[in-house]
Amino acid sequence: MRKLQTQGVHHITIVGADRETSIGFWEGVLGMPFVFEQPNLDNASESHLYFDPGDGRLITIFTNEDRAGTPDRTPTDPGCVHHVAFSVSNATFRQTVERLDERGIRHSGVKDRGFMDSIYFTDPLGLLIELASYRFEPPTGFTHAEVLLEAHKLRVERNDYNIAPIHLADAIEALVLRSRGSLSDDRTPQDPYAKRREG
Repeated sequence: MRKLQTQGVHHITIVGADRETSIGFWEGVLGMPFVFEQPNLDNASESHLYFDPGDGRLITIFTNEDRAGTPDRTPTDPGCVHHVAFSVSNATFRQTVERLDERGIRHSGVKDRGFMDSIYFTDPLGLLIELASYRFEPPTGFTHAEVLLEAHKLRVERNDYNIAPIHLADAIEALVLRSRGSLSDDRTPQDPYAKRREG
């Protein structure tokens, strides 16, 4: 038996209502370029809209002009999607509350997640959306997931409740230490100011 190894999210498809609502939200609120449209090849009564969330992958929406949506929260039963999260820069994240407020979109306010900041609100059809901004940049050659794996190991080893900035900083240092060579024999932390203070 062998795994079916994934290599990233290809696309996420959401059942929408009318075309205008989808374009207005995904491009008009979240800034995702509307890149192409074609019929839903499995249902001729629907259109299939494609949006670029910013990384070249796709968010797609099935629309039907006869389908009315409601703003009621989508189901959160087992097997249902709880929310969809999108990455935003720190600069954008700092503007999120103001920009949601100016549209009258109710939101959670900023949530401290230890390794990232988040804010939640629903789309016009009740799907919970999260905008998230990492509090760290991974070292060159590493991913956010690799830093988080290392930070998790440190958190568990130290018996801490959740990942905090100290775990992230120490994880980044450990990854750099393991992956980058040095001419130094001693790569432990140093205090080059000690002699100056003594003298």
